[in-house]
Amino acid sequence: MAKTERVRVRRWKREDVAAIVECAKAVYSDYPVHEMYDQRLYEMQLDAFPDGQFLAEVGGQIVGYATSLIVHLDDSNYWYTVDEITGAATFSTHSPLGDTLYGADIGVHPDFRGRGIAGKLYEQREKLLKRFNLRRMIAYGRISGFKEVAGSMTAEQYVEKVIAGELKDSALNAHLKAGYSVVKVQLDITVDGSSLNYSTYLERLNSDFRFEKKKISTSVPKKPARRLRVCAAQYQMRTIKSWEDLEYSVEFFVDTADAYHCHFLVFPEYFTYQAFSFMSDPTMKAMVHRLAGLTERYTEMFSRLAQKYQLYIVGGSQPVLRDGKLYNVAHLFSPSGNVYTQDKLHITPSERGDGDITPGHGIKIFDTPLARIAIQICYDIEFPEVSRLMALAGVEVIFVPFYTDEKKAYYRVRHCAQARAVENFVYVVITGNVGNMRTPIGSFLNYSQAAVLTPSDFAFPERGIDGEADPNVEATVISELALSALAQQRHVATVRPLHDRRPDLYDLQTRFPIEVVRVD
Repeated sequence: MAKTERVRVRRWKREDVAAIVECAKAVYSDYPVHEMYDQRLYEMQLDAFPDGQFLAEVGGQIVGYATSLIVHLDDSNYWYTVDEITGAATFSTHSPLGDTLYGADIGVHPDFRGRGIAGKLYEQREKLLKRFNLRRMIAYGRISGFKEVAGSMTAEQYVEKVIAGELKDSALNAHLKAGYSVVKVQLDITVDGSSLNYSTYLERLNSDFRFEKKKISTSVPKKPARRLRVCAAQYQMRTIKSWEDLEYSVEFFVDTADAYHCHFLVFPEYFTYQAFSFMSDPTMKAMVHRLAGLTERYTEMFSRLAQKYQLYIVGGSQPVLRDGKLYNVAHLFSPSGNVYTQDKLHITPSERGDGDITPGHGIKIFDTPLARIAIQICYDIEFPEVSRLMALAGVEVIFVPFYTDEKKAYYRVRHCAQARAVENFVYVVITGNVGNMRTPIGSFLNYSQAAVLTPSDFAFPERGIDGEADPNVEATVISELALSALAQQRHVATVRPLHDRRPDLYDLQTRFPIEVVRVD
């Protein structure tokens, strides 16, 4: 097979497992057959943590694989056996609340070594560290070359010489290249005849780990609970002279959200209209088209900030030109630098006429490591069918960036958002622009009171409001959302709207499937 043929890395599927077993046999040809994992164990590992199992294939042939799970470990004890950490290879010990990624196994078929395949698999583990905000990655490593020199040096001396570059060991060199450090050398943690049952205890710290965020999202009161801290930016529209001025204002809110250890930050709809103040086009349509031309700068700005601060950012909305038509598009930026979008589906008369905006297509929900979320832009929240479909698909938090110029418009959005929270037992986070701004085509008025809205029952605040800003001033609202409580209350609250629907009287269907987007 040509060495130039493309290596593809992806997550496992159940139908891959038989081929993975065969690949493992080639990787560990020096192992006794009875010590190899069978198809049942690999299937249990896949079921326990699907996101943590990766494979590499060339021309449809599986030529490498990596397995991992998230665990709790006592730092004072380095003497966990592999069976203790992995639940005897079943991965029953996997816990999303842990802070450590255990790299259980990684292997490349002997015929395909030297092609960077192990490095590609390690890249996927690195993404897991960031995606789940884990403190570190650990592994037990083989030192299969030690058997050849065991009579002339200790295992510790052998490892020191490999680290110093005086000796080579295929397994240890691969781990060092992947960024691991050797914490210590251990005996009888693993059963490995080629390494005389010695192994290295390896650790790789996550430089992007945020302790405060992990503590919040995995806080354990009487029982494990999932929590999410959100920040809504109530953004003031003011006259600026350049795009750099806009970036300066944006980073203020990003820095604030980071200082308060938030996981999500949401900006208002069309807050980039602020750029109109340094444009000179003669009409609203012309300005919106010009603003759409700045979309690349908009995405670059937020992608950079999301990575720098390790935040999920809903960057309000931005006009985007596609196939000659303008759409109002919300953008979700992840800490890994990826960008995801949701079109505004329902367009107001003024948007159609003044802004030349076209209705978008497709309902998306975003499956993040912290929660399943959705974005409904302003007018969209006034259509209860979409919110209900999202809730039935498992959405827990709906972010609503909006743009309203006066109180009546604001309260339409506010009252509808509150209703959606009550009807669907979801959290709804709303925020808009404030302040007034002069432009070459006239003045822009804004009115907002950002809020975090909840269902209305005994487990939630009395008025269904978890937090709200002072109206019409630049501010933020920061709230901590108890997602586990939300899931429980959907089943045991005083009223249960999702349970008590009457499908015998009415039905709700989409003409196109809802797209579930996995967010890294």
